[in-house]
Amino acid sequence: MLTRDRIEEVMDDAVTRGRMTADDAQELVRSLVERGRKQTNDVLSDLEQLLGRGRDELSDTRRRGSRAAGGARQQADDATARIRSRVREAGDIALAQADRVRRTAGVGPSFPILAYDDLTAAQVQGRLDGLTPAELRKVRDYERRNANRKSVLDVVEAKLAER
Repeated sequence: MLTRDRIEEVMDDAVTRGRMTADDAQELVRSLVERGRKQTNDVLSDLEQLLGRGRDELSDTRRRGSRAAGGARQQADDATARIRSRVREAGDIALAQADRVRRTAGVGPSFPILAYDDLTAAQVQGRLDGLTPAELRKVRDYERRNANRKSVLDVVEAKLAER
């Protein structure tokens, strides 16, 4: 790298040898230093612009990556929820069928719906089909004494009114 001191030294040597005047040497040194500063400033400006663009592109890439990851995470969560729902529905159907078979065969506990206390109101309502009026009254009385869910009691009363 050329320094101002080195340039002045070379110019002083040229002046001493008589190859140029002192004023010309000073003007040449000033001009070279000014050009060097301008080039340095231009290079620094170009670097700052490149770095700025790189930062912007990196930010955009990060944002896109975050959005993509969030979307993938949401899709996985949705798929998991759908699978759980299907498994739960399949289990409900199997248990409802087992209840019907058990009642038809006349085996097992006398209460018409197995694992009643573990079922949601919607699951109980789905298992009321096929119950006799006596079994519906058992469910109604048990529900009143325990969870007392209005939605279940309304469906039981409606089914009793049909028969």
